Amino acid sequence: MDQKSNNRFRLKPHEIAALKKMREADTRNILVVGDLHEPFCLDGYLEFCIEQYEAYNCNHVIMIGDCVDSHGFSYHEPDPNGLSAGNELELAIKKIEKWHKAFPNADVCIGNHDRMAARKAMTGGIPAQWIKSYNEVLGTPTWNWVESVVYDDVLYEHGEGGQAQSKAKNNLMSSVCGHTHTEAYCKWFVGKRYRIFGMQVGCGVDASTYAAAYAKNFKKQAIGCSVVLNNGTLPINLLMPL
Repeated sequence: MDQKSNNRFRLKPHEIAALKKMREADTRNILVVGDLHEPFCLDGYLEFCIEQYEAYNCNHVIMIGDCVDSHGFSYHEPDPNGLSAGNELELAIKKIEKWHKAFPNADVCIGNHDRMAARKAMTGGIPAQWIKSYNEVLGTPTWNWVESVVYDDVLYEHGEGGQAQSKAKNNLMSSVCGHTHTEAYCKWFVGKRYRIFGMQVGCGVDASTYAAAYAKNFKKQAIGCSVVLNNGTLPINLLMPL
């Protein structure tokens, strides 16, 4: 037996207690998936998220928003050499199918890119009755699309109008957001009567694609996801090795 096989890592009592609590059936451990912007998501990001789900014994998933990019009919000028809006959607649906297969029961925060089609319809004066649901269009029948959702006194929303730290301070409740692709952090705010955090989730966007060309001179994308463990008490940011 070599030296390595003799090494045993000893957990401290509080670490053992935390690990046991994570494994309890009634303990909620949430994986938070960052912005996807399909079909322009980075190769390997799905597999990375699956690995984190399993490694941290997660039992729920929240997609933080912008599952699709909708570059082809953006309010900004689309790349004339890019995919047509129809072809882009077809490819996005195929890629979203893999996410739905991996995480069939998820809450999905509606992002500004997700609602692009509805905004275009409103601009064109088309009544809402003519518009299909996200589940119908993307083939995600078991996903729950929401503007925001709260679990264990933690607010999850896409993050338009402010990052997680400002949401946490303004609402006086822990908050998890996406939307800002170059940010991934967790900041705690502690007062006499409260202790809350603001966590900004990374994203899964492939910065080399034409849809992300607007940010070519920005900071690098923070590629990663997050977990919120032990019923909302343990937030962890997880950056993907690149």
